[in-house]
Amino acid sequence: MVFQCAILGLLQGITEFLPVSSSGHLVIVQSFFGWQDPAIAFDVMLHLSTFAATVVYFRREIFEVAAEWFGGLFSPSDRDLPGWRYGWGVVAGTLVTVAVVLLTRPLIRVFFGSTLFVGSALIITGLVLFYGMTVPKRHRPVTLSTGIKVGLAQGIAAFPGISRSGLTIVAGLRSGLAPSDAFSFSFLLSLPAIIGAMILEIAGSGNSAALLSSLPRGWWAGMIIAFVSGLLALSLLKKVVVRGRWGIFAVYCVAAGGFVLALHYMGG
Repeated sequence: MVFQCAILGLLQGITEFLPVSSSGHLVIVQSFFGWQDPAIAFDVMLHLSTFAATVVYFRREIFEVAAEWFGGLFSPSDRDLPGWRYGWGVVAGTLVTVAVVLLTRPLIRVFFGSTLFVGSALIITGLVLFYGMTVPKRHRPVTLSTGIKVGLAQGIAAFPGISRSGLTIVAGLRSGLAPSDAFSFSFLLSLPAIIGAMILEIAGSGNSAALLSSLPRGWWAGMIIAFVSGLLALSLLKKVVVRGRWGIFAVYCVAAGGFVLALHYMGG
């Protein structure tokens, strides 16, 4: 069980941030090895680890945006600062994400058990990444409109096989953000969504004591590996986004999706 926890932690840490879909890969690996779905408590712990990695990596941006946005709530003069618009972009994007996920949640649950859907979605992710390489670089600031567009992309990415980071970064680029800003905004927007998802999972499980007692042996290994690999993945992805070198991930997603579809049809 320790080995399984470590593998799932590594997958969560790497695929949560790289544009290859963490949910899709978890479905594929569990289906391939015949593993059962991890306990809800362990899933929450893995997301907590990647959440912590995001906060650590973007700690400076989080502090600056929060300070300027909260300052703008009480001081009109602070509303000219970038953090004021940025903060409202995050709020708008979060609301749009929540609306999309709530509307599509029944479908999302159905498709989580479908390797056919995951394979198809991975190919779509690859095509989106190829498109992202063609988007001209601009340097527009984050606005309310940016938040709505990227929030919509984040909501759609709740489906397994669709990369959240890939879809939201490309949406940010398409909205006119500079590559580095699209990268940062994508992950700052993910923080409220991750918190909300963890709260819903904990609330839906009922008894919190029973939830914690369901943690598998070796859960701590998965958490540590998810955190460390997540930090490394963020550093790698920033270089990829800034340089516009999506090609390797685009090819990988298309190839992985094709492989999953082939296995699906060969298996009957």
